[in-house]
Amino acid sequence: MMGRTDEAVRMLNEALGHGERSGEKVWQAETLRLKGEVLLVHRRTATAGAEACFRAALEVARAQEAKWWELRTSVSIADLLLDTNRRDEARTMLASVYNWFTEGFELLDLKEAKALLDE
Repeated sequence: MMGRTDEAVRMLNEALGHGERSGEKVWQAETLRLKGEVLLVHRRTATAGAEACFRAALEVARAQEAKWWELRTSVSIADLLLDTNRRDEARTMLASVYNWFTEGFELLDLKEAKALLDE
């Protein structure tokens, strides 16, 4: 993806637009999260744009009651918040969704969440 982040953002925007037009929103939260990640790869200083994507993804995941998408997005945003010295906000946000899970702790996403919470 290095050097092709503009193309990745364009493709993600197209996917989001298609979802809006078709009403197909099952992947909307994950697509927004990925867009935030790509923005950070493109330019690590693009924190405001990435954070906006992550927060929009959280809104969608919560509205859909999609806990797995909420967890994945919470990991992404918590990592960003830690990088911008907002440790308490990161911990609170991530702990609330992590504590919802009662099994599956061997899965990568939950392991990542736990590692961030332990930081």
